[in-house]
Amino acid sequence: MPELLDWSRRLHMRHLQWLLLLEQTGSLSEAARTAHTTQPGLSKWLRELEDDVGTPLFERHARGISPTRAGHLVLLYARRVLNAMQRAEEDVEAVRHGGLRRVMLATSPAATFNLVPDAIVRYMRLQPDIQIGLREGPMDELLVQLERVQVDVAVGRLGSSSPPPGLQYELLYVEPIVLVARPGHPLTRKRAPTWQQAFGYPWIVWPTGTPIRSNLESSLAEIGLAPPPCTVESSSMLASISLLRDSDLLLAVSAHVADHFVRLKQMARLPLSMGTAGALGMYWREATTSDPAIAGLIESLREAARQIREAG
Repeated sequence: MPELLDWSRRLHMRHLQWLLLLEQTGSLSEAARTAHTTQPGLSKWLRELEDDVGTPLFERHARGISPTRAGHLVLLYARRVLNAMQRAEEDVEAVRHGGLRRVMLATSPAATFNLVPDAIVRYMRLQPDIQIGLREGPMDELLVQLERVQVDVAVGRLGSSSPPPGLQYELLYVEPIVLVARPGHPLTRKRAPTWQQAFGYPWIVWPTGTPIRSNLESSLAEIGLAPPPCTVESSSMLASISLLRDSDLLLAVSAHVADHFVRLKQMARLPLSMGTAGALGMYWREATTSDPAIAGLIESLREAARQIREAG
């Protein structure tokens, strides 16, 4: 540990920026030019850093340079430090001008219409002096942002794999996945539509690798069916809703999302059992629970989830 502290203590903010430039450009000369330094100087600094660390951080090859496994680790923490400092600057600047510190919450579409709004309303009552920043996107992108300290908590479907190192996760609730169409869709007029009939219509499917698509395909495989016909692949809930409204497309969504849009008369649930459920949970960085602002947000999400579970 003393050696680790020795080399890491000698790294300045500009050095972390240089490391990111080396990764982004894949070239010592291009990174030096962007950093307004000389290539020999940057090359010498990198060699000395690698000597201090005790292992190469970048591989040199004819096409340029690329990070080693150790290099990827150093880059991961470099991003965290730089992003944390950028957010610190933004928060301090906001407070200096009479504004509020910001806590960043990221959500996938699965939690946008019930859990997250309820949790934010609860949190606003508990922490009126904190501003909430909200981002929406696919879960794999949100986890990258969480690792890089661009957001503080991420909420969405839990995949089958373990969370990345340094992240904690917690299951909030499990809900069915259902098939929906526009109100008035031909299948809504059938007393007992079949899967064969559903497969006769075009589908909107979530991107490959997303938990909801994996759950859907596994469920269909269990009853001997192939994946649905993909006419549109979409990660945007709002775009998918607009497409449903103006077509005979079908879409698989979580039951809570479906119920929300059924109440608004923008969706109709089809009575086709998928025999599967999606797990929805939250992720956060291990080191952040000592921050009362982030711990309060986590607790607000837990309480909102408890209400959803009790409501059935």
